[in-house]
Order: sequence, then structure tokens, then C-alpha cells
Amino acid sequence: MTRRFLFLLGSHRSDGNTELLARRAAAQLPGDIEQQWISLAEHPLPDFDDLRHGEGYPNRPEQGNLALLLDATLAATDIVIASPVYWYSLSSHTKRYLDTWTSWMETPGLDFRTAVAGRTLWGVTTSAGDLPWLADPLVSTINNWAAFMKMRFGGVLRGNGTAPGDVLKDTEVLARAKTFFAQEPPLARFPEGYTRAGSDTEPAA
Repeated sequence: MTRRFLFLLGSHRSDGNTELLARRAAAQLPGDIEQQWISLAEHPLPDFDDLRHGEGYPNRPEQGNLALLLDATLAATDIVIASPVYWYSLSSHTKRYLDTWTSWMETPGLDFRTAVAGRTLWGVTTSAGDLPWLADPLVSTINNWAAFMKMRFGGVLRGNGTAPGDVLKDTEVLARAKTFFAQEPPLARFPEGYTRAGSDTEPAA
């Protein structure tokens, strides 16, 4: 499968620090690798409705933002979650997109989980101040999603930025951005000591 990157921008504003950092990292990718960029704010998804124990999920969406994001996700070998830290975790746009994976896993005939297994999930984020641990819940969320889906996890590129453009002053993360996507990501693993009823247990309640 030809390598193809999908960049999902989860910020509630355009041209924010996280997008700037993601574009810096993406600029280092070889020119023959296709990139697709989608703003989740400009392509909003409906609130997730858990239908697994009721009427069940409808057939594969054929139009609208759900169809756009599903097709883009399935076409990608590498999915980059580019979300600033909002209250220590992902933005609401990003969380809604990931929640929608639950419905895609239940969509008749789609076999979504098998389709994305072995592909790579990456993260790019920025947060205010020189406190990298603020992003730990965001990093854990992306890692655990990748582990549950049997995907690879490329890690999270974390920068420092508050006001627009601040991340461009973070020379350390800009240096890391030059080689971030060049690494060979391992298969994602749940944290050591994870003892829930098997790693195949659905993450949603």
C-alpha cells in the first residue's frame, strides 16, 4: 500500500500552534508521500450516539462529513491526530472523531478495526508553559486507541505555545519535528500491568 498521511486538525481555531508544528513536521516528508489535511472544526461530526445495545448502526455513510472522514481514514497508512491540549486532553472535535470509530467498528460489512490494524497513529500537540506532563493524558489516549486497534504508535510531538505563533520560538521541538516522521514506529502497547478483560475489550462503556 502506497504510504499516505492523513492530518486531522482538531483545534478550535485555524492556523494555531499545533497546526503550525504539524506542518513543520510534514514538510520533512518525501515528496512522493501523499498528504491529506482535514480540519475537524470545518468538517464537524455529530455527537456520538452509542447504538451498540439497541437498534444497531446504519450502513456505511455515503455523503457528508462522516463519509469524508471515513474514506480519508481508510485510505491513510498514517493518521496524525493534531490536537492542542484542552484541559489536559484532546479537543472536543478530536474526541468526537475518535468516538465515531466505535460506530465504524459496528457498521455492517465495514470491518473497520481489521482495516486499520497495522497502520500508524501519530500525535502532534502544543500546550501552554514549559510543563510537558500536561499533555500526558492526551498521549495516553492516543497510545491506548492505537493499542486497542492493533495499530502502530509513532508517539506525540509536543511543543510549547500559548499565543498564536509561539511554537515557532520552541527551537527544541522544531528540531525534533525535522525527524519526527522518519522513525519506525512500533506496535502500540497498553501500559504495563493492564489487566482489563483482555486488550480486545471495547474502550467505550
